[in-house]
Amino acid sequence: MPEDTILDDFIQSMYIAAKGYRIVYEPEAYAAETASASIKEELKRKIRICAGGWQSIKRLSNRLSFRKAPVLYFQYLSHRVLRWTLNPFLMMLVFLANIPLASQNPFYRLLLLLQVIFYAASLAGYLLATKHLKIKVFFLPYYFCIMNYSVVMGLIRFLKGTQSGMWEKNKRMSASLS
Repeated sequence: MPEDTILDDFIQSMYIAAKGYRIVYEPEAYAAETASASIKEELKRKIRICAGGWQSIKRLSNRLSFRKAPVLYFQYLSHRVLRWTLNPFLMMLVFLANIPLASQNPFYRLLLLLQVIFYAASLAGYLLATKHLKIKVFFLPYYFCIMNYSVVMGLIRFLKGTQSGMWEKNKRMSASLS
C-alpha cells in the first residue's frame, strides 16, 4: 500500500476481499474504545476518516468489480461510497428544493417544517454542547450534521492533498471500569 494511505486497515481488507478472499465476522472478537473527549476531537477524527473515505473510493475504483464480486461491490457502494459522496450534498439539495415546493403543496410544507425543526434541534445541540450539556433530542441531530459536515471537509482535504497518512491520536474520555 502507498505510504500516504489514510485508512490502511480498511483499504488492506478491501484489497484482500477484491482478490476473492472472504472477510468473515468473528462473534467472539471484542474491541472497545472510549468516546472522544469533545466534539472538536471527534470532528478532527471524522474529517481524517472522511478524507480517507474519499481516498479509498479513488484507490478502490479499479480494484472492485460488480462482475467479479457483486455482493461485495453492492455492500461497498451502498455503505461507503453513497454515504461518503452523496449524503451531505443531498441533504442540502433536498432542503433547498423543498423551499419552493412548500408554497405549492401541504405535504412539502410539512416536510419543510420537519426539516427546519431538525436543523433547529441541531443548532440547539451545538449551543448546548458549547456549554458542555448533552440533551439527546438535540445532540443527535447536531452529531448527525457534524458527521455530514465531516464528509465535506474530508473531501476538501482529499482534493487539496493535505491529509497525511499519519494520524494523531485524539483525546479520549477516561475509561471508567465498573
